[in-house]
Amino acid sequence: MTTTASRSLWRARDFRRYAGADAISKVGSQVSLVALPLTAAITLHASPFQVGLLTAAEMLAFLLVGLPAGAWVDRMPRRPVLVAADVVRAAALLSIPAAAAAGALGLPQMYAVALLTGLCTVFFDVAHQSYLPAIVGPRGLARGHGVLAANVSVAELSGPAIGGWLVQALTAPMAVVADALSYAVSALLLVRVRTDEGRGRAGSPGERRGTGQGERQGEGRAEERGEAARGGLRSEIAEGLRFVLGQPVLRRVAMVGALTMTSFGLWSATVPLYLVREVGVSPGAYGTLLSAGAAGGVFGAWLGPRAVARMGTGRAMYASALAATLFIPPLAFTGGGARLLIFPAALAASGVATTVFSVAQGTYRQSICPPHLLGRLSATMRFLMWGPAPLGGLLAGTLGQLAGVRVAFWAACGAYALAHVPILLAPGIRRVG
Repeated sequence: MTTTASRSLWRARDFRRYAGADAISKVGSQVSLVALPLTAAITLHASPFQVGLLTAAEMLAFLLVGLPAGAWVDRMPRRPVLVAADVVRAAALLSIPAAAAAGALGLPQMYAVALLTGLCTVFFDVAHQSYLPAIVGPRGLARGHGVLAANVSVAELSGPAIGGWLVQALTAPMAVVADALSYAVSALLLVRVRTDEGRGRAGSPGERRGTGQGERQGEGRAEERGEAARGGLRSEIAEGLRFVLGQPVLRRVAMVGALTMTSFGLWSATVPLYLVREVGVSPGAYGTLLSAGAAGGVFGAWLGPRAVARMGTGRAMYASALAATLFIPPLAFTGGGARLLIFPAALAASGVATTVFSVAQGTYRQSICPPHLLGRLSATMRFLMWGPAPLGGLLAGTLGQLAGVRVAFWAACGAYALAHVPILLAPGIRRVG
């Protein structure tokens, strides 16, 4: 039998739609990564603390509902969750240019939109990660994660530049329209995905095409949802936590994620203020710098599956963590003139390392997880990783307000540089996989 993993993933129609929706929505998200803080900073003249609060609001949902989201998603078909999250995010983001055109846009609305889109993103990300094994099969996980990592890198390569120049040409609030449209297109593509979620649980995709087998798996899925409903939300959350915390490597990966996302909170609130207000770059140049720096992620997405196949997941995680620790510190020396070139160069180098790490850890954690726990695995890891992110945004706003944006930028670079140390100190990590 021919499996999804033994042929090009792109020959599978459902994977093309799944990955295409992911790519389009990620490009839009990168546009908003530029447009939302610049809307606050330029259009609404927000202070550093207010920009930090906006960043915290975007990520607060991971802390509030990160854990129960996994249990809820494991009880539901994942595709409708993905579609609903895209539709709500599109509508919420469209309210920003509509309010700006009416002269009624304010920071309270920005915070509300950030909270709502963050809530939808929690459910989308959990369902999205959990749906992948059903689409690609167990042997296609590394390559599937490589494609998703490539989507992130291509989005980071193109989205910020698009966002920056849209802000410069159309104003920041109007640039948000691009992100809203990307979510709408993503929803249309996902509506057309037909993969049965039971297909990731046993056998190859070719072996699962039979009607009788599909019916039995559908019944099994229904039985699992019924058992989940009877089991109680609290016990389901506890089961996901026990699985993650009982795995030494996953505990280390979660620590790396928590430190990285705290750094990301610092970074997201600080970098636009530092480059635009302190260094003096234009919104278009700011977006271009972010895009140029993301070029390394494209290579990292290509390299990641190959590194995992050649080195094993443990060695790939260790090597990429070491590289990230070495390549990130030069970012702190970014400044005006020729020193501005440090930013895209260091960002590209670190992007290779962090993308390879992402592919390796994603492949490892899904390869060891029982299928019925996939949603809770994703949600638990997201909660442990992204939960501290609002703290980073608040810390950035406080540092920027009290000590200046430059100090907050240095703090973000320093935090990023130290984020991967837990993997470097993990005993026996290179023997994993």
